[in-house]
Amino acid sequence: MMAFPSKPLTQLHGSNGPVHALAYSSSPSTYILTGSSDRSIRLYNPSRPAAPASTNPLEPPKPTQLIQTYTAHGYEVLSLTVSNDNATFASAGGDRNVFLWDVSTGQTIRRFGGNQGHTSRVNAVTFAGVGDGLLISGSFDASARIWDVRSKDYKPIMVLDDARDSVSCVLAGRGEGQKEGEYEILTGSVDGRVRCYDIRMGKVETDVIGAAVTSLQRTRDGRAILVCSLDNSMRLMDRDGGGLLKTYKDKQWKNTEFRMRSCFGGNERWVLCGNEGIIGDDGEVVVWDTLSGKVVERIKVEGSKVEAKKKIGRDGREREKKNVVSSVVWKESGRGDQWCCAGTDGLVTVFGMP
Repeated sequence: MMAFPSKPLTQLHGSNGPVHALAYSSSPSTYILTGSSDRSIRLYNPSRPAAPASTNPLEPPKPTQLIQTYTAHGYEVLSLTVSNDNATFASAGGDRNVFLWDVSTGQTIRRFGGNQGHTSRVNAVTFAGVGDGLLISGSFDASARIWDVRSKDYKPIMVLDDARDSVSCVLAGRGEGQKEGEYEILTGSVDGRVRCYDIRMGKVETDVIGAAVTSLQRTRDGRAILVCSLDNSMRLMDRDGGGLLKTYKDKQWKNTEFRMRSCFGGNERWVLCGNEGIIGDDGEVVVWDTLSGKVVERIKVEGSKVEAKKKIGRDGREREKKNVVSSVVWKESGRGDQWCCAGTDGLVTVFGMP
């Protein structure tokens, strides 16, 4: 059996602020895309050699693994999704629009929004449908919208507005080999609910989690959903019955404030999530065994050594420095032997086999 890939392989530089969105390109997952608070999207090749260490401690390392920077957003980038053929990707964030990009030219092909679009920031976007013909977006305006990528019409095909609070995450489809599932959309909301829409039948089922839902991940067979919520818990929920299969917690793992994007790894042997409860320059990713629910690894994520500005809290005191790893993604949709993570200090750390 494969050991956990815990060796830091490289760090990807270039972001001037926290990284909110992280994605591998579709199979063979050669590239990594990041979306940052600095309004830029960056495309990296992590297998390129990193820049030699600078002798000047104030000078950040040169981003030699950076291939391209995509700029069109006027606000922070919060979500990324890559098409199966790697020719296009979509992004969303504070702009209230969903941007569709051509990877090779670096230009936006379409922007979905306007009068019929979201009225507040867009938290999540994902490709859906046959041939990635649709985009699903979820917003702070408490709605999810479905967009036809190929249509010249700028209106959404459908607006799902059952949520009572911000829609933080969206999933589409049902999992591999599940033909009926292509009409299924899942949304997670700050109202503490996961909603499953059957678009063809016009039905919605609601699972009550309780705490604000921040992340949804599906198992490959589509039978279970990993739900991350702001009550120091992740739950593996039975997709059909709605029952709780497993809970992932730990006394030293905290998540009550930040949107954490968790993931499965090693062909679903492990569940990974960043940790809010760590003080100092370095961050941490906690790894659970999916079946037993026990913590099996705590991975230190080395923080940026460039001196950051001191943060002053509302009480006038200097805030403790925290490096919260808010996004974790695994290569080849959980199949590969590599994963990466990013968060508040703007660095992306790539891990692999020793």
